Amino acid sequence: MPAENGKILAVSSVSKRFGGLLALDSVSFEVQRGEIFSVIGPNGAGKTTLFSCLVGTYPPTSGSVRFRGEELKGLRNDQVVARGLVRTHQIVKPFRDMTVADNIRVGVLYGRLRLRGAKARERVDEMLSRTQLGHRAQVKAGVLSIGELKRLEIARALATGPDVLCLDEVMGGLNPAEIQQAMVLVRALRDSGLTILMIEHHVHAVAGLSDRLVVLNFGKKIAEGRPGEALRDPAVVAAYLGDETKEEARA
Repeated sequence: MPAENGKILAVSSVSKRFGGLLALDSVSFEVQRGEIFSVIGPNGAGKTTLFSCLVGTYPPTSGSVRFRGEELKGLRNDQVVARGLVRTHQIVKPFRDMTVADNIRVGVLYGRLRLRGAKARERVDEMLSRTQLGHRAQVKAGVLSIGELKRLEIARALATGPDVLCLDEVMGGLNPAEIQQAMVLVRALRDSGLTILMIEHHVHAVAGLSDRLVVLNFGKKIAEGRPGEALRDPAVVAAYLGDETKEEARA
């Protein structure tokens, strides 16, 4: 079903409880096709839980997640991936005893595209090239650097053939040069036609990449809008940025 008015993802009043803990509290937002949309907030704000609810890892306790007009609530993760919505993980999860190429091949074989033979090999090669991992193709994933592991997470997710890619802190643990490289990659992925959802703690990366963003704190949405507006919101400064970065938010 085509997105209405460019809308590809609609999150409506999504809540998630773990026993007595309310991890998400009636979170709502919409993502437009082809934009970079970021989810930010302090540790424990519910960001990764939100991603898990979007992709079927956790079922929302209440609310609705609609992707291209179709309700995703109740679908398993593999069913969501088959529809074109996939995520990376903040804590990288490679198959450490498999080569980089074989890690990516898993996404090709068992993701949305389910390619085989020559087409599968071509897809693996394409993902290696896009993430600049071609020179590490036959190296076991367990020996990669953190920057390479982050790129492998992206490559394996891309290999599934998504329309929307959810990136969970792909810049975490990277040095400044690697962060710049990651920003270039994210822009290139968007320019290739993907819609990007991004959880990220690096404020400069968020401000430099995002078309719009939503800010969570203690599971609730406290702000939404363009980076220049949302990052200046007093509630955001108090909850997330802190006094030491207040001047950066005003820049």
